[in-house]
Amino acid sequence: MAAIRLIISFTAGRNFSQNDDCGRFPGGTDAEFTMGMKKFYITTAIDYANGKPHLGHAYEKVLTDVIARSRRMMGEDVHFLTGLDEHGQKVQQAAEKRGIEPIGLCDEAAVDFRGLCRDLEISNDDFIRTTEERHKNVVRGILQKLHDEGRIYRAEYTGYYSARIEQFLRERDMVDGEWPAEYGEVVEITESNYFFKLSQYQEWLIGFLNDHPDFIFPRFRRNQVLEFLREPLNDLCVSRPVERLSWGIPLPFDENYVTYVWFDALVNYISAVGYGEERFEDCWPADFHVIGKDILVPPHSVYWPIMLKAAGIPLPKSLLVHGWWLKSGRKMAKSTGNVVDPLDLIGQFGPDAFRYFVTREMNVGQDSNFSIELFLSRYNSDLANDLGNLVSRTLNMIGRYCDGSVPAASIEEEPEKELRALWEATKRSSAELYAEMQFHTALEKTFTFVRAINRYAEIRAPWKLSKSGEAEDRKRLETALATMAEGVRLSVALLKPVMPGTAQRVYALLGLEEVREWEKDLAWSPVLSGRNVSAPEILFPRPKSAE
Repeated sequence: MAAIRLIISFTAGRNFSQNDDCGRFPGGTDAEFTMGMKKFYITTAIDYANGKPHLGHAYEKVLTDVIARSRRMMGEDVHFLTGLDEHGQKVQQAAEKRGIEPIGLCDEAAVDFRGLCRDLEISNDDFIRTTEERHKNVVRGILQKLHDEGRIYRAEYTGYYSARIEQFLRERDMVDGEWPAEYGEVVEITESNYFFKLSQYQEWLIGFLNDHPDFIFPRFRRNQVLEFLREPLNDLCVSRPVERLSWGIPLPFDENYVTYVWFDALVNYISAVGYGEERFEDCWPADFHVIGKDILVPPHSVYWPIMLKAAGIPLPKSLLVHGWWLKSGRKMAKSTGNVVDPLDLIGQFGPDAFRYFVTREMNVGQDSNFSIELFLSRYNSDLANDLGNLVSRTLNMIGRYCDGSVPAASIEEEPEKELRALWEATKRSSAELYAEMQFHTALEKTFTFVRAINRYAEIRAPWKLSKSGEAEDRKRLETALATMAEGVRLSVALLKPVMPGTAQRVYALLGLEEVREWEKDLAWSPVLSGRNVSAPEILFPRPKSAE
């Protein structure tokens, strides 16, 4: 519990009503945060199986992983879920086009998305596929329960349908009498289907959102949901006839139909942690569902809360909604051809450089621009010049002037006092910023400290002190190298949630085990004194090109 109190002590009494309307950090009250009675449960959206991983997929996983890793380092027991959404019309159509079975297409996608997690060093505890029996059984059980209680009924429907987004549409979805391009081909159909009484819960949902302003983070996203709820909700069609779509979970009460893909996919959040079993309470309710803004309304903010309410299941504590990556001011999409393959960047620059860039550039909840020029600027300036050069020069001078053993600091003059004071401020503010999901600002402050260590080295100039025969200068030399080494250790400990590989590598160079807990690892201490360091390594090699 001590590690958890560390972060609470930094946030106690703080006013979380901010000018950007982000509000206090979500995920439960402070009392719930310190109880330690359940795991900290965090999920990504599950990726759709009819496409390849792209920058948006990679960013969402990195963002969620940074939260998961930081919470573990605060002393919490974390359960982190990601996975694959494998049913639906688009998967069936893509498989038919290639002349293979849908499960074959899904198996290929599972390899791709598991590979993305591996290449990005994502620390997920589980990877769910919606074709697994553990998931299908829960979906069918909830459908049967709702049907038995009269919350699902059969009716004939005439209306417009978009195969691209696999949703029925209303005329109000038109813009100037035309269907927006994102709907693709829209056709008018008449068919018998099963419907979930979504509309009965509209007033309850409006009241819930008004009573729980932190349910959606950042808060301004809640206004989009409330705007959507100004119009009356239609009941939700939760089935598709088998003759039109066979690739889905059969309805338990009528196997001539399969389950609507969103009613199927959203259930993954509870099926993966054992809904219906005693262990379910170890994780549920989820602390965060991390999703993109494009699937906030209506799936996660309307369908999912109402599905849970109707089934008598507690709601998640918060939806953490991130923005889009833009290129030349436009959303990246396959249709526009401006997508970025994250595997290309990871392969050339390594996972930590990629993780650092997307975390540093994206203010959670806002859109952000991507360009290879901006990526290279961050890589060369922050990583290669500031951090990489600092580690190299520190190890090099310890090897040259102290026979490779970290000396002890024996004096504390103004340069040391200033750097220590800056560290205490950096540690305190960064911990607050991590808790508030302001990772980009936390990284900015961490690298301000890294640059301060480099400035400290210039002030102390160990290479000049080494030439002096004075005893006091020898003390200053040893103190300078001890201070620089300790600053390096603290910096990479703070960076571990974002750059886990780099943190572990630098710790090994300093003769230490890996970073474990922030409460101990963020305290300035003489832990390095007397340890033998390794020869310098190039942590961030200069790229030959970015093509």
